[in-house]
Amino acid sequence: MLATLVSMALPIEDYALIGDRGTAALVGLDGSVDWLCLPQFDSPACFAALLGDEDNGRWLLAPAPSEEDVVATRSYVGASAILETTFTTRAGQVVLRDLMPTGDGRADVVRRLTCTRGTVMIRHDWVVRFDYGKVTPWVTRQYVDDEEVIVAVAGPDKLILRGPRLPRAVDGHHRDVFEISEGEELIFSTTWVKSWRELPESLGYSDRIEATCLDHDEWAAKSADDMPHADLVRRSLVTLRLLTHDETGGIVAAPTTSLPEDFGGTRNWDYRYCWLRDAALTLESLLGAGYTEEACEWRNWLLRAVAGDPRDLQIMYGLDGRRQLPEFELDHLAGYEDSRPVRIGNGAVDQRQNDVLGEVMIALQQAREAGLTESPQSWALQLALVNELAEHWDRPDHGLWEIRGPERSFTHSRVMVWVAFDCAIRAVETYGFEGPVERWRDLRQQVHAEVLEHGFDASRGTFTQHYDTTEVDASL
Repeated sequence: MLATLVSMALPIEDYALIGDRGTAALVGLDGSVDWLCLPQFDSPACFAALLGDEDNGRWLLAPAPSEEDVVATRSYVGASAILETTFTTRAGQVVLRDLMPTGDGRADVVRRLTCTRGTVMIRHDWVVRFDYGKVTPWVTRQYVDDEEVIVAVAGPDKLILRGPRLPRAVDGHHRDVFEISEGEELIFSTTWVKSWRELPESLGYSDRIEATCLDHDEWAAKSADDMPHADLVRRSLVTLRLLTHDETGGIVAAPTTSLPEDFGGTRNWDYRYCWLRDAALTLESLLGAGYTEEACEWRNWLLRAVAGDPRDLQIMYGLDGRRQLPEFELDHLAGYEDSRPVRIGNGAVDQRQNDVLGEVMIALQQAREAGLTESPQSWALQLALVNELAEHWDRPDHGLWEIRGPERSFTHSRVMVWVAFDCAIRAVETYGFEGPVERWRDLRQQVHAEVLEHGFDASRGTFTQHYDTTEVDASL
């Protein structure tokens, strides 16, 4: 039975990201929301067609199959994360605006459909499947302040669909087909709440959208214009901001799980967590564009997440700093492009990766250079972590690529160990912090000498992946 499952997902380049800095959705060029976890990035998905098919949940608003010569184009509105998809058909044109409003702790997806020319037949599918596309909810039609809504409930989750024209139940799905003509506008919203809560009030669409646009524009305006490809850089910065949790300051590596490294392969990992390495690299990008407030928020997250014995430092944590991220597989999903298994959680959480502290120290050094004042707590943390590294810097590890095999002496890891000591030494020499700088200098030189002796192939003139091979990789 499992072998007959086939993913219905689009090519990954045909998806665009919207988000509210608590979670994010992938919206296809075909008008389908195929991935959404609510209320957080690492919550179970309620729309999971990205890793399966429409029976695993999606929300479609697009021209009906009867429409001819459909062409879809799209762009973001200004510097915002508000997405506009324009569907042009032989009969007319409609514009679909998708966004997740920010700023008040709610979890909503808002979709506004506007007809700008002619008359277009629209298909509306709202298929909710909780727990990563597995659980079919109990769906009812209810009234809130004389407004009819559709409510889907299962376990701890409740979704509410609002709109001027609601779809009808058809074989476990909710579907509708209707016409929209020039000048008409329809606004739909899906809202998540805990299942035991009362139904929330309807959104104030205009006010929420205006506030969201203003928030996005004001934030993007802080980035410099005097850089190559400024518009593309700004768009990338906006995306990185979408991956930064508004409440905790944690930065997730991605909003998705199990997108494969190779189609049909098994290297399909869950990246909806906070890798110290990835977060540090994100922080460097934000600092390079002048965003110091985000650096402070992430540093505070780091202090909370790694608090305790420095020997317990992990390479990744949950959004809230939790340490337990057990990995398991979802057999009911076909996987993106038939790439199994689909994994939740990440077993690499228990790996040793000696390069991570080097990445973190670079980001914190860059924050100091950008003018972020070091607190006594933040330097004490760095001091403890570097001193702990000094005790085991020469141990083998799993490396940058999280190789699930024997630990090795990876050259990249050793170089980043050198970086960690170097950044600590600079903090003492330049900023006057206290630390065993002479010991760190000696260790820095030891690492340098070891890398040149064991991690460099003189006959080929190249560094090697690890000390037991002459192979190379991109980390070098």
